[in-house]
Amino acid sequence: MTTQQPTKRPIRRGRIFPEYTIPPEELARSEAERKARYQRTRPVFERWRDELIADHYNWFMIIEPNSGDYFIDPDENLAVEKARQKYPSDWLVTFRINDTGACGMI
Repeated sequence: MTTQQPTKRPIRRGRIFPEYTIPPEELARSEAERKARYQRTRPVFERWRDELIADHYNWFMIIEPNSGDYFIDPDENLAVEKARQKYPSDWLVTFRINDTGACGMI
């Protein structure tokens, strides 16, 4: 019985800009930051969802993770615009006011 050694794949380069690839460490850091933002905003969404769902079902809820401020509107672009007026350069997290908070189709 022979065992095969795992083959080492070459690093994939982008088709459009082959000289630039994002290092795995940077991808991992970015993913960790995204998950941390989500973990800070999910409790804000959960706190207000039941109160807002009756009158604002399927509206968009934009949450600023550091302050916990939120902005709602039936149009996602208008909700983002409201949030950008107060937080022009901060990261924002989008939820949909429904049972799951998911936006779009799954």
